[in-house]
Amino acid sequence: MHVEFESELWVWAARRAESWTFVSLPEDASEEIRHRAGGLTRGFGSMRVRATLGGSSWTTSVFPDSTRNVYVLPVKRAIRTAESLSPGDVTTVAVELLDI
Repeated sequence: MHVEFESELWVWAARRAESWTFVSLPEDASEEIRHRAGGLTRGFGSMRVRATLGGSSWTTSVFPDSTRNVYVLPVKRAIRTAESLSPGDVTTVAVELLDI
């Protein structure tokens, strides 16, 4: 499965000293991932993916976010720096599931 979408970068503050930056996958893509996974997931309900954002590609995981009812993709600082992105920016992202 391969999906390309636009999404806004947003921050989830895990603890005072930590924060994580994510993009949210679209609802329809998230539903298809749940359907294709058929209950097969890794830790925290994650699914391995190959992500591409601008000229950067990396292997990571998407995670279910029960608050938003979608999967979310973490975007690490090195990628944000390489692509000159900050929270609040909207960008095009491609995600390819690796395990199914």
